[in-house]
Amino acid sequence: MILTVTLGSGVAVAGKSDYLMPDAVPAPKDNQTTVERVQLGKALFFDPRLSSSNWISCATCHNPALGWSDGLATALGHEMHKLARATPTILNTGFNKFQFWDGRARTLEEQAVGPIQAAGEMNQDMGELIGELNIIDGYKVLFEAAYPGEGISEETIGKALAAFQRTVVTTESTFDLWAKGDEGAISPSAKRGFELFEGKGRCVICHSGFNFTDDGFHNLGLKEDVPDMGRYNIRKVAVLRGAFKTPTLRDVTLTAPYMHNGMYNTLEEVVDHYDRGGDVKEHLSPNMEPLGLTQQERADLVAFMESLDSIEPLSTTIPHLPQ
Repeated sequence: MILTVTLGSGVAVAGKSDYLMPDAVPAPKDNQTTVERVQLGKALFFDPRLSSSNWISCATCHNPALGWSDGLATALGHEMHKLARATPTILNTGFNKFQFWDGRARTLEEQAVGPIQAAGEMNQDMGELIGELNIIDGYKVLFEAAYPGEGISEETIGKALAAFQRTVVTTESTFDLWAKGDEGAISPSAKRGFELFEGKGRCVICHSGFNFTDDGFHNLGLKEDVPDMGRYNIRKVAVLRGAFKTPTLRDVTLTAPYMHNGMYNTLEEVVDHYDRGGDVKEHLSPNMEPLGLTQQERADLVAFMESLDSIEPLSTTIPHLPQ
């Protein structure tokens, strides 16, 4: 049974249709979303046995109660090792053209198995994991139902985790209601913020479309004790030095701290950073420049971003793990 994650875009008023969510999350032909695949992927996602310590699960860092992130400035991995980058939310990651802050994975299937094997994260040997899952009868049943005849492998583990992540999506926001014509859905401040977002604030240059991201990489001029080259480590192009992927703004109030290094705790701090045109000018994105926003304009931009939160955020239940 193919599972369609219905998002219900509706019909937008003129000029706002590009901002409404599409009807469904796309999936590759060899991993169409089914109930069985989502059930398996969900079990794997919440199972700490995927880590070498049997303590860290995918949900440890991507906690549903914390905007599918972890609420920390930067992530903690194997043996409480502090990582250099913040944990990005997995909300709407099924729409991303690139995965991870530096875009080193192109598909969710590829991304899903990366942290499992990373020494600083879950530190799990894939061969050992496959052996461990193969002696759990409950998992053998789930894998066979989800991927008949394919067995338990790195490929099917990645596919199942990706199938579940494609169901982790934001739901309708008050902005969406306003975009569909309900003038009372958002405040006058949020409406002014939207005008600033598209105009003087220049936000739409990078935070474009229904997921409010251009799927691009930009150096925002952040102060860092140890410079992180970001996308440049993947593609040796000068403009990509210190550049990181543009995150979605949907459900943005749930996913603090902000930026790839988690340096800002509030949206007000983020807006102030952009208003300054960034702090470190070396390798700065050409899209970054001082904005000259008034105090009211900064408040209006925050009000607009708050209107992008889901009215009823996605909820989930913790599964009983296979035995």
